[in-house]
Amino acid sequence: MTLLDRDFLLTNEWGKKLFFDYAKDMPIIDFHCHLNPEEIYENKNYANITRVWINEDHYGDHYKWRLMRANGVPEELITGDADDYEKFLAWAGTIEKAVGNPVYEWTHLELRRFFGIDKPLTRKNAPEVWKKANALLQTDDFKPRNLIKLSNVKAVCTTDDPASDLHYHKLLKKDERENGFRTLPAMRPDNLIQINKPTFAEYLKKLGKVSGVEINSFRDLIKAMDQRFQYFNDMGGRLSDHSLLTYHYAEATDDELDAIMKKAEANEEVTGIEYDKWLTMFLEEMMKLNTKYNWTMQFHINSIRDLNHPMFEQLGQDTGYDAMGTQPDIVSHMQKLYTKMRDTNDIPKTIFYSLNPNDWMQLVTLMGCFLEGGKQRMQLGAAWWFNDTAEGMTTQLRDFAQQSLLPNFVGMLTDSRSFLSYPRHEYFRRVLCNFIGSLVEQGRAPEDKEYLGKIVQDIAYNNAYEYFGFFNDATPDELFTKHENPFQY
Repeated sequence: MTLLDRDFLLTNEWGKKLFFDYAKDMPIIDFHCHLNPEEIYENKNYANITRVWINEDHYGDHYKWRLMRANGVPEELITGDADDYEKFLAWAGTIEKAVGNPVYEWTHLELRRFFGIDKPLTRKNAPEVWKKANALLQTDDFKPRNLIKLSNVKAVCTTDDPASDLHYHKLLKKDERENGFRTLPAMRPDNLIQINKPTFAEYLKKLGKVSGVEINSFRDLIKAMDQRFQYFNDMGGRLSDHSLLTYHYAEATDDELDAIMKKAEANEEVTGIEYDKWLTMFLEEMMKLNTKYNWTMQFHINSIRDLNHPMFEQLGQDTGYDAMGTQPDIVSHMQKLYTKMRDTNDIPKTIFYSLNPNDWMQLVTLMGCFLEGGKQRMQLGAAWWFNDTAEGMTTQLRDFAQQSLLPNFVGMLTDSRSFLSYPRHEYFRRVLCNFIGSLVEQGRAPEDKEYLGKIVQDIAYNNAYEYFGFFNDATPDELFTKHENPFQY
């Protein structure tokens, strides 16, 4: 078997049948990513492959940055102001050592699918790859909107602050028919969770201004958030996302919350128990608003951020200095939150992602306690971040299948900052088909091609289409003319 050959990741005959006959040509709904809507709207060609892969200014791919640091590459050639070609050579010298790492496979998938380059990238052939990739990047096909369309993507959900005016989403809405995909906002209120930041007071003023609510109390804040939910909802938003590094359930009165908010506004230190109270009560209100607007609430839990303090001071967050969290009882505190909210029927559709796979079985059994109100309202999200590997994906599929109904799973997302990242959906679909195929080979699933084919197509696209309702207002001829899949396998 050669690198990324036609059958890579497909180790059984049933997996091959399911992938090639059912999964590979399905459209994509990318319901969680970090693409910049301004870049989608402006639709400019990238100057070169470094700007797509490594960094554009200080915005880039921290998966690659971590590997380059592991290879001893100076920071100037990673996030610094060094020449783009020199950065690319440093990356080529790094990726040739990354066998066994998913970034190695993603990199070469992108080279094959988008650039028609089927040789492994090395320091030796880097000049040739640089020349060919850069020439293609200057063509119309490699502008952001065409890369999305080429990848057969029907919806892109960006990650947006509640105070955002969604300016570029508005502009892109006018071009939906021409684009063939929707660019939709997903709300992430990190600035209201990280209340110990010195910018909290200024942020409350900003949120109050855009919402038309003077925020002097916790209830005022929730009123302002209700307005923002309505605004995002009108723009097609149907998801929120909440990052919980750690979590401890603790209830509080409104008076306590007002006092905590005032301390945070004054840049006074909020104690651990005060933060737990704030976070718990804020999440309860967010669950109510997600329920009110029939949104899906995503939780990304159990990670540790910005461990390298000097580098955080130099580069800021999301630059490759994060790790897997180790709070062993985080799910038990989530259980308390969900038990409380069930009493008032305020449990929204939910997707749980934990960076620590030790949490997955706890989460999937928690899901089973709160499934009333519709098909698979609670989901164990796709293997996230450091688990975004063939083995991690297989474990997540196994845990979901063993404790719930895998055919109802909403499937894959890129969680990416790159317009070249969509082959990750192909990667996931291969793992999925191989997993289902292995059940057949073990005598644990029937040899029924149509039945199993429907399962993989549902997980690849149909379930997300139904679950999120992004196209409930669209007629079939508006957005669903199927694009030909240009990729050769």
